[in-house]
Amino acid sequence: MFVRDWLARRAVLSRDKVAVIDLTTGAELTYRQFDERATRLANYLRATAGVRSGDGVAVLSTNRAGILEAFFAAAKLTAVLAPLNYRLTASELAYILGDCQPKLLLYEKAFADVVRELCRRGVVRHALAFDDDDGAAGVCYEHALADASSTQIEVEAFDPEMPALLIYTSGTTGHPKGAILSHRMLAWNSINTNLSWDIVSTDITTVHAPLFHTGGFNVLTLPLLHIGASVCVMPAFDAARVLEIIERHRCTIFFGVPTMFQMMLESPRFATTDFSSVRYFISGGAPCPVPLIEAYQRRGVSFVQGYGLTEVGPNCFKLGLEDAVRKAGSIGFPMMHSAARIVDSEGGDVASNEVGELLLRGGHVCSGYWRNEKATAAALRDGWFHTGDLARRDEEGYYYIAGRAKDMIISGGENIYPAEVEAVLHAHPAVAAAALVGIPDAKWGEVPIAVIIKRDAAMVTPAEIIEFCATRLARYKLPKRILFVEEFPLSASGKVLKRTLKESVEKNLAAAPS
Repeated sequence: MFVRDWLARRAVLSRDKVAVIDLTTGAELTYRQFDERATRLANYLRATAGVRSGDGVAVLSTNRAGILEAFFAAAKLTAVLAPLNYRLTASELAYILGDCQPKLLLYEKAFADVVRELCRRGVVRHALAFDDDDGAAGVCYEHALADASSTQIEVEAFDPEMPALLIYTSGTTGHPKGAILSHRMLAWNSINTNLSWDIVSTDITTVHAPLFHTGGFNVLTLPLLHIGASVCVMPAFDAARVLEIIERHRCTIFFGVPTMFQMMLESPRFATTDFSSVRYFISGGAPCPVPLIEAYQRRGVSFVQGYGLTEVGPNCFKLGLEDAVRKAGSIGFPMMHSAARIVDSEGGDVASNEVGELLLRGGHVCSGYWRNEKATAAALRDGWFHTGDLARRDEEGYYYIAGRAKDMIISGGENIYPAEVEAVLHAHPAVAAAALVGIPDAKWGEVPIAVIIKRDAAMVTPAEIIEFCATRLARYKLPKRILFVEEFPLSASGKVLKRTLKESVEKNLAAAPS
């Protein structure tokens, strides 16, 4: 039903179209050139490291075209690519490598010391350096490709359920889990994305979200390469650089989380960037504040908003351009081939505007977790993936995310959903960013504390912000305290790390005079 080797097919259909612009090396690769490099890498992996169907290949690097070449090389072999979070320590990486047991590790020279340590621990068998040979454990990538065969690879059998990617989720407790993303899942995510977001072969975007994260690989990168469009691969997100690339390469679509859009807005380049090529921006990862949407609209740029997670899609919902302000905070409707339910603790469907857990079903759902039957059984039940996210659906059928179930605050027996309070806080003109966390309280069980980053030069007091909220929220939802900070702890994808923030707030309050 599905083509195993997308890139080989694209090399025929879109032979001389630019597929990848690598902003690390400056290389521009057509689909034919891109496919040849991936084929050479696949032959190297098979001949040198003995990579066969079902084997793992890991990569430790900032964003570069080589990671995408590794993905397609693995697909040619029906092997599995495991992109690693380069922010992790050697001990954390050793656990993941011990879990997925790759035959070979591709790495960036900047991480050579970590690779040496991983080799010493015995969790890396073969290694290949993207850069010049640094003596850590391998040879130079370009030399390996030059010496490898360019003959297309045949495999004995292909099943769309075969794993293609292992994306390790950060998790909240214990060790990270490897979400199994099959060829079937990636194909359906691309179909959903391209159909629902009207993506075409003439589109071009930047790849700035990390490629060890589903936001880097699966929000736009693979769907665009599936349809024959172009991607500009950046080493990492940098607001001023992103604005420069959008203008220089005439990008037509762009994905980011609200934190990224805020950083771009605050960049001196924002006021002068030419956005005339941009059809729309896509916001995900968290509700996008209305003032932020309006700031971009004043520059002539509109927003599509969505929702997803590593294990499902991640592209599952779409809020159209026409609803960006009227339905701000909504994630819209399920995508073309996606089904959704909102259920209570007993598994029954909730009524309109009632909050429950969001369940998703479709071809874009993962196969479970690598070597973790318990976690797989907990998440996948009766064909539905239990997201752990709280949601509601209004009278018109629009969906809204109320927050993670684990982030919900229960104060005096009342449920407080952080996303609702954060939306009100973001509406205050002095607030650049806000996050709500629950702190233990002897009387109420938990109380909500708002952590706020003020806009530049904004003058506002905690009392003024609470007074602003009081006209818009029930009394029990009001933050009991307001804390001002310079920055939030962020994940690699730009999301606020609520658990880390909560720990910081608890320490701050414990140290403060009573």
